[in-house]
Amino acid sequence: MSHSIFIRRALGSLAAAAAMAAAHADTTGVRGATLPTYQQECAACHIAYPPGLLPAASWQRLMGSLGQHFGTDASLDDASVSAISAWLKVNSGTYKRVSEEPPQDRITRSAWFLRKHNAHEVPPEVWRRPAVGSASNCAACHGNAAQGQFSERDIRIPR
Repeated sequence: MSHSIFIRRALGSLAAAAAMAAAHADTTGVRGATLPTYQQECAACHIAYPPGLLPAASWQRLMGSLGQHFGTDASLDDASVSAISAWLKVNSGTYKRVSEEPPQDRITRSAWFLRKHNAHEVPPEVWRRPAVGSASNCAACHGNAAQGQFSERDIRIPR
């Protein structure tokens, strides 16, 4: 084989490997929370969910109803609401896992979440374990959830 053919094949293999790595990264992680106000306010009660887990319309409704945020008054000042809302809109879900708005704008009711956490993959009793508590406690099993990393190889289900 000539030297130029070898180099072309090697470069082609390298490009294919890079494309596969990028595709794999897209399926295992979403951009984590980086806006300090979002991190501070939302992580006070739960992880600051990566904005890519919901579409923009869901985030808009959630930010517009903070006084009744899943049974809690999570009201913020107008400046914080504006800043967080704008940031969520720009960083909202565009991944293949966010193909539609989930019922009640709950990440745990999204088609992607339900497919990945079905009863075969996660038995219902896991959600009732004290260390887990509920399906919304991502960090119980995904140690890097706050950074937007949900890789299957990093899952540790508490006993």
